[in-house]
Amino acid sequence: MSEQSAKPYLIRAICEWCADNGLTPYLAVKVNAETRVPVSYVKNGEIVLNIGASATRKLTIDNIGVRFSARFSGTSHEVAVPMSAVAGIFAKETGYGFAFTVSANPVASLAEATSPRQGSEGVDSEVGDTKEPKEAGNRRKGKARASHLQVIK
Repeated sequence: MSEQSAKPYLIRAICEWCADNGLTPYLAVKVNAETRVPVSYVKNGEIVLNIGASATRKLTIDNIGVRFSARFSGTSHEVAVPMSAVAGIFAKETGYGFAFTVSANPVASLAEATSPRQGSEGVDSEVGDTKEPKEAGNRRKGKARASHLQVIK
């Protein structure tokens, strides 16, 4: 028996935590051929979706993906995001959440996950909205500040 991914469980947990604390859960998605989202809102192959209770209808988060109905500029759309396309989940107001590695090739993902990293620490650069905002005086040149988010594989 193979081990199931923790990703859908973490996404559900952050959504529930956001609801309990009056925060807005945002889902960062790397759009691919299997993703059903309004194409006019996709920028650089990515889209960030508000998946809060007030913004969605029939929200379902299972081990296969995230599905819901939502209005975009007054027009209702059915949205379907496979779990493999989810790049992150975070609270809009605080930025707290998780970022995930998204790769079209699972073998390449495994190789990347097991190889030593060089360069910056913290969150995957694909999801820019999940990083803490820069504060003028607290940032030293050339040294990256550690983020409260962690890449989950």
